[in-house]
Amino acid sequence: MRIADAATLFRTLLVFVVAYMIFVKYDALTTIIVIAIMFLLDAVDGKLARFDKGKSKFGPRLDVAGDRVTEYVFWIVFVVLNIVPLFVLFIIVMRHSFVDAFMAGKGTSSKMRTGFARQIYASDLFRGGIGVVKAVVFSYLTLVYLAGWNAQIGNLLVAFLVLYILVRGAAEIYESTA
Repeated sequence: MRIADAATLFRTLLVFVVAYMIFVKYDALTTIIVIAIMFLLDAVDGKLARFDKGKSKFGPRLDVAGDRVTEYVFWIVFVVLNIVPLFVLFIIVMRHSFVDAFMAGKGTSSKMRTGFARQIYASDLFRGGIGVVKAVVFSYLTLVYLAGWNAQIGNLLVAFLVLYILVRGAAEIYESTA
């Protein structure tokens, strides 16, 4: 197994640890540190893939699957805890389902050819930005539950993240139909 794939699997399993930590109201600082490690591993696994010898035909797909599992677990946790409304989860599931279906015929999104899709989706700014935004939003929502932070700010952060996800999804669908 490639190091990058092992990092992806490890970070994907960590989300279940984080979910447990949130539900049992584990120490807020420790929980946020584990979330940060998980999202750092998401950034690192792509870099590790460049150093692994040999290509992995499953690596990019495994990365997407890990991203989806991580995101769904967080959304479900915060819906169950009544921090995020259920319709947000529906929007995310619908966006990912349509994008994944459209992109299935094109391969991975890292091979985008159109200028629009490369700028909006595949650029380092947007690729890194989505990880940072997710880490901040999910960390903040964790603090809403564990430390009583302001839920209204959490709502604004969720709205921003959903908008960011939808814009990136539009770029992927545009790419798949171009």
